[in-house]
Amino acid sequence: QVQLVESGGGLVQAGGSLRLSCAASGRTFSSYAMGWFRQAPGKEREFVAAISRSGSRTYYADSVKGRFTISRDNAKNTVYMQMNSLKPEDTAVYYCAARTFVATMRRNDYDYWGQGTQVTVSS
Repeated sequence: QVQLVESGGGLVQAGGSLRLSCAASGRTFSSYAMGWFRQAPGKEREFVAAISRSGSRTYYADSVKGRFTISRDNAKNTVYMQMNSLKPEDTAVYYCAARTFVATMRRNDYDYWGQGTQVTVSS
């Protein structure tokens, strides 16, 4: 099992940047592919980015390509998401998630979830 704790959310103006972190418990972090998802009020939780266990492969939603970058540090049991050029439509609660084996973009494939961190982008 793995426990996930997100941090780094906040209020930022449009065009600004934030860096989210997700710290994982346990000694087998490198066994998990990691993903970031987000949920805006009244909307379903949607895929944002994912990274393979080694960090060699990354995947992004079209809406964030070129603006967001997912990375991980297996020695620190942490996955990050650098978010640049933020837009008001990026406003949501951001969740990190973990699953064994390969990274996917499907929400239902992920077994472990953090409690989320709020990101608010003002216009």
